Amino acid sequence: MSAIPPPPEDRLGAFVPGLDCRRPPTGDGPLAGLTLAVKDLFDIEGAPTAGSTPDWPSARAPAKSDAWAVAALRAAGAAVIGKTITDEVSRGLMGENRHYGIPVNPRAPGRVPGGSSSGSAAAVAGGLADIALGTDTGGSLRVPASFCGLYGMRPSVGAIPMDGVIPQSPLFDTVGWFARDAATFARVGEVLLRRPPAAHPPARLLIAEDAFAFADGAVAAALRAPLERIAAAIGRVERIDVAPEGLGPLFANHGTLQAREAYDTFAPWLDAENPRLAWEVAAGFAGGAAIARDRRGPAMERRRRHAARLATLCGADGVIAIPTTPFPAPPRDLPRRLMWPLRTRAGTLTCIAGSAQAPQVSLPLAEVDGLPVGLSLIAAPGNDALLLRAALAFG
Repeated sequence: MSAIPPPPEDRLGAFVPGLDCRRPPTGDGPLAGLTLAVKDLFDIEGAPTAGSTPDWPSARAPAKSDAWAVAALRAAGAAVIGKTITDEVSRGLMGENRHYGIPVNPRAPGRVPGGSSSGSAAAVAGGLADIALGTDTGGSLRVPASFCGLYGMRPSVGAIPMDGVIPQSPLFDTVGWFARDAATFARVGEVLLRRPPAAHPPARLLIAEDAFAFADGAVAAALRAPLERIAAAIGRVERIDVAPEGLGPLFANHGTLQAREAYDTFAPWLDAENPRLAWEVAAGFAGGAAIARDRRGPAMERRRRHAARLATLCGADGVIAIPTTPFPAPPRDLPRRLMWPLRTRAGTLTCIAGSAQAPQVSLPLAEVDGLPVGLSLIAAPGNDALLLRAALAFG
């Protein structure tokens, strides 16, 4: 087993400042020699978990044990090099944090890295870490994967234990990860998912025409060549609308459930601490509090119907292709009136898999004017291993 790694030279503002939580691996295995960055929602024994906000209660006390995912990766040979910045308690999508700033996007200087797993994506994209842990509730891993040109995965809900992770919306919360290359990405996935990639790549490709029409024209055009390459490799191709009732209503329904659950999760803290929060984060909580509880039942039924349709479309051997994000990384420090609609547009695509509790992998296969954009494949809930194989086959 390796010694504790040296601290990274944080030229990107990716890591929580002043916190040394480097830890050696606890075993030898498929990740031996790799360095691991950990989003500041995961417990690391002996270090505080703060959600990158100073008023979170556990920021005042060290964790008693590693989160399940951290322990699993250390047992497989990875060495922790630090905790990475997140949008405050994961309530963001662009990678902005009023307390620690915006991590640098190494693949798109002058632009946001995406969030809320912003520091983790920046650290991997900039070569400060080989792999990184993040979380994804409404797009918090997939968006930075697209903006930073990384392999990133949101697994099926429940596929990876959330033990030792600050929750947001348990209906949609997942543990995910980043890597720069497909082989490393798949090795990490095999450890975290506790299963190997599927024996065969997908046998059917379903192209979500409504999702591609929703993206910027330049993004759809840039993804055309890799999409055609994947289609040629698979052979069986169908063109579908993934949300026949409209992507907007699907996003609104997802938002109803996620926002209310997020408020319920954090309400005791908000009530007790009156914490210092960015305007957008506070507004999100206020919006969640205003959602009547009797809306949950109808929203859950609409979610169930969407999930059932997606599972039927994919079956055991199919994947749905969508743009990961509708645009490349936006410039840093945009006025709020411009950034908020961008969050809505990004969330409209990420809710397709999120609402279905389904797995989605973002592959870094295209650029628009030198800026990365990801192509995503979605599988039926529980069919995560198929996406690991797809990353190896098509990445």
